[in-house]
Amino acid sequence: MNKKREHLASRLGFILLSAGCAIGCGNVWKFPWMAGQFGGGGFVLVYILCLLVLGLPVMVMEFAMGRASQASPLGMYQVLEKKGSKWHIHGWFALLGNVALMAFYTVVAGWMIYYFWMFLTGRNQGLGFVEMITNPGVNVIFLAIVVIVGFAVLCFNLQGGLERVTKYMMIALILIMLALVIRCVTLENSLEGLKFYLVPDFSKITGSVIVGAMNQAFFTLSLGIGSMAIFGSYIGKERSLLSESVNVIILDTAVALVAGLIIFPACTSYGLEVGAGPALLFNTMATVFNNMIGGRWWGTLFFLFMVFAAMSTVLAVFENILAMVREKTGWSRPKGSIICAIVIFLLGLTTALGYSKFHFQPFAEGSAWLDFWDFIVSTNLLPLGALIFALFCCNKFGWGWDNFVAEANAGKGWKVKQWMKPIFQFVVPIVVAFLYVYGLFTFAWK
Repeated sequence: MNKKREHLASRLGFILLSAGCAIGCGNVWKFPWMAGQFGGGGFVLVYILCLLVLGLPVMVMEFAMGRASQASPLGMYQVLEKKGSKWHIHGWFALLGNVALMAFYTVVAGWMIYYFWMFLTGRNQGLGFVEMITNPGVNVIFLAIVVIVGFAVLCFNLQGGLERVTKYMMIALILIMLALVIRCVTLENSLEGLKFYLVPDFSKITGSVIVGAMNQAFFTLSLGIGSMAIFGSYIGKERSLLSESVNVIILDTAVALVAGLIIFPACTSYGLEVGAGPALLFNTMATVFNNMIGGRWWGTLFFLFMVFAAMSTVLAVFENILAMVREKTGWSRPKGSIICAIVIFLLGLTTALGYSKFHFQPFAEGSAWLDFWDFIVSTNLLPLGALIFALFCCNKFGWGWDNFVAEANAGKGWKVKQWMKPIFQFVVPIVVAFLYVYGLFTFAWK
């Protein structure tokens, strides 16, 4: 374990860094296409409820475990668990979850950079999602760019590298989004897209929609694999963790909702399919911009925003992986960064070449390596990790409710109240366990 734990320089740095981990492709790529496929406003409503009832408690627990232990997910259980307990085994699954997430997320981030570059250089006409994902050269080159840039930043100390870069990226992200929202909501027929997106159709809310909303809530907040716990370990006790969690979730949710305000009005304005799935962002938005006056520059701006969103998560999860590896090995930041970069790049090749050279159909027709890694992370490790955090923090056979509350409530701000205990101790684990099992039974295996 590190003799001197690195810390963030400011509270703003912590909030933006945590939000940067949460804000990413889950908000602006995955959330809109899931909302489009699951019926729009009804999915959005259930998603927000999942954030409040499930996401907020789990985030407070992750932050508390990280801050109390001053360790990464690999080491925090050893500090907090009772002697002879086996909770620390989950730390290794947290490391697995972060690595599995980066095995496909780095490739998606590379797609964002590719589209940004093509718009910036004026080669945006004829861009296609299928053409891109089946081009091995494009995928490998831009995967390499993401991995090299990400770990190069982390070679610096935490404040000088990750915190400074993420601050600038998050501020730029918010400014770019505001400009795009104004442009898209003023398009002709944009009201139809806004209605689909914001007005719930309760007849479309099914069990699968609820499972999808829960998994998306955990995915977008990076909960269940210790991604938030690591940032809890980098802050002091000046502020209570419920307040900080609310700030992060508000920022994260605002970005997700605003992403929909950009995409759905633009889709209905140009008569494009809102339920296009994972290709929604790429095919739909490229078509929109190619048919818009000044579209090349609007597209450049939009995909620059996507690059910022994707890289903020890449940087944060890379930091989580690096922290766990360094905690176990004692390596320096540069050495740890180089070795972690090589491992992530090699695993990322499965996804990068999964639509061209490394064909693999794990589930239904059309599925590939990306779907396999996403299944490992989103369908399994995130909800199961959230369940383990809830059981550990709220029960005497784990860390215990009193210890958890004392840590969570240290500092100024909103406190975890006694009346909330049934929500944390019973509602969260029961609902998560039920939806997890239901999700497995209804999963499209073949």
